[in-house]
Amino acid sequence: MTSEANSAQAEWWNAAGEGWAQAQDVVGLVLRPFQDVLVDHAARRPRTRVLDVGCGTGAVTRGIAAATAAECIGVDIAESMLRAARERGGAEYLRADAQVHTFDKPFDLVVSRFGVMFFDDTTAAFRNLRDATTPGGELCFVTWRTAEENPFMATGSKAAAPYFPDAPPPDPDGPGPNRLADPDRTRKILEDAGWTDVRIEPLDRTCTMPEHLLTTYLSNLGPIARAMREAADPGEVMAEVRHAFDGFVHGDEVRIPGACWQVTASAPL
Repeated sequence: MTSEANSAQAEWWNAAGEGWAQAQDVVGLVLRPFQDVLVDHAARRPRTRVLDVGCGTGAVTRGIAAATAAECIGVDIAESMLRAARERGGAEYLRADAQVHTFDKPFDLVVSRFGVMFFDDTTAAFRNLRDATTPGGELCFVTWRTAEENPFMATGSKAAAPYFPDAPPPDPDGPGPNRLADPDRTRKILEDAGWTDVRIEPLDRTCTMPEHLLTTYLSNLGPIARAMREAADPGEVMAEVRHAFDGFVHGDEVRIPGACWQVTASAPL
């Protein structure tokens, strides 16, 4: 179940999640470099129970389950994505709001790939996750740096902006992909939530996909997908915005620079 605090996010992600589910293979391909970081971290030592926060369609959860002997649970607020995760199995998937949910047993590792930036109260969410972690257990997540450092993401927002002329500017302190871009602010949130040994390190990867999948990716994810859903002629929208991404196309391959933080912390002993 989802809390009242994050009900708006649950509604939004459940709708947007249909696109993520349809394009999950493309998404998995594009974001695989960041999945590998989390799977490699999980496999460094024996794990008993691992929680994947904002698991989406479950690629990271399944990857860690395959690489370790741990019981792996993915949690998300979007039933549309969890349905896709359950179809592929490989782990347990729970619909719940990680900001407030009381987990029945503790975890020795909590991970997330771009899933912890959307809580109504980020400090409260990280405090709840700390309470769900065994003493000495770990937190490891990947989050985006600034929009300016991630030009593909910024291009999508700019290309879609004319279709939403009355939309208010994004709140840098509100739920959103760049909410944890400021490392000092992120460190304070985690320390206020009771985590120790906080480390925040740059993580830069180039994500790739075949050029012929770019339209599939854009039409299912992000602001362009939203513009297409609301347009009378979705094909016209794609025809108008596709050229904005030409700079990322190199022959038959799309290359997307991804500028992120890898954040680790420990639950106090």
